[in-house]
Amino acid sequence: MDAKQPALGVMATLITVAIALGFISLFSFQVFAGWVAYLLISFIPMQIVIAVTWGSKLPRFVAAGAIVAPVHQATVGGGIGPPPPMAAMCIILSVIVTFWAAIMWGGWPFTAIIKNPVAAGLVMLVACYLVNYLLFRFFFDYSFMQGAPVYQPGLDPHGLFHAWNALVFAITALAVMFLMLSFELWPLTKWTPLMKQPVLGLVWTALALALGGVAYSLGVKVAGMDVVAFMVRAPIPFIFGTIIVLNMMQASLFAKSAQPLKGVLNATASAVIGILLALGYGLLAPSVTGPVKSGPPGYDFEIWLASALLGVTFPFLIFFAEFFQMWPLQKAQRGTSATAN
Repeated sequence: MDAKQPALGVMATLITVAIALGFISLFSFQVFAGWVAYLLISFIPMQIVIAVTWGSKLPRFVAAGAIVAPVHQATVGGGIGPPPPMAAMCIILSVIVTFWAAIMWGGWPFTAIIKNPVAAGLVMLVACYLVNYLLFRFFFDYSFMQGAPVYQPGLDPHGLFHAWNALVFAITALAVMFLMLSFELWPLTKWTPLMKQPVLGLVWTALALALGGVAYSLGVKVAGMDVVAFMVRAPIPFIFGTIIVLNMMQASLFAKSAQPLKGVLNATASAVIGILLALGYGLLAPSVTGPVKSGPPGYDFEIWLASALLGVTFPFLIFFAEFFQMWPLQKAQRGTSATAN
């Protein structure tokens, strides 16, 4: 079987979603939202390095992610099981930081200084974890959890911002990164000097933070949405939809269009697909896992949905698209994903 795009991406996505939901159904909410999601998310930074920095050439290194989980658990999580919110949010933040380094900065300065790609990727990953830890300590505060059973005073970094606000802002800024990928970095591509590192990384970072801040403010401050509800209704579905449009469908839907129309169409399709899939997951949640309560203080449903989309289905999609090259739906071939450009 050798399917063509975009049908190939649709079939691959449906198969992966079915496998992901079947996998999730094996666990109770407590186990899934605790250890299972935590362990799977710990593998994602290594996946990013393999798929983006190494062009999917060294998939065996994904096992290195197994080292990260216990280290995070022993340090940020204080060795407490299941992983407390501090450990869970810190491991999620590490995914965002690794995306930042691998895509926005193109691995700079590591790929420029270290000629061996394996060494460059691994050093970059270590640097990402160090930067991630510093960001976590500086910005995240869990004082709002005082009195809750999950609150551990000794693990609270007492950073500048409410932990949920800090995490959701970072996720929203990441969504802007994916938005710019939909536009293939237009209009930055009009100015050649901007497309070289580290200038590109600086400009892209500034735009992601600025536009992410605007989107966050519109949703949380202006519209008055609960910050966690905003997370699972806006940035997470958009990121998930972008992975499907750019990676699983290999940006084939509007390949004949020119920018900026192509970017508008890609972004619109990503938003629609992501929102529809998020709604579908939400409707299936009671059947897959059982009743999960929405809203504060626990945000069980929101945590389940975010974990199901980006903690489980996302890495499964990357495994299928990048490591298996859509096999057996198409003959194995080496390609370059949209997010690797």
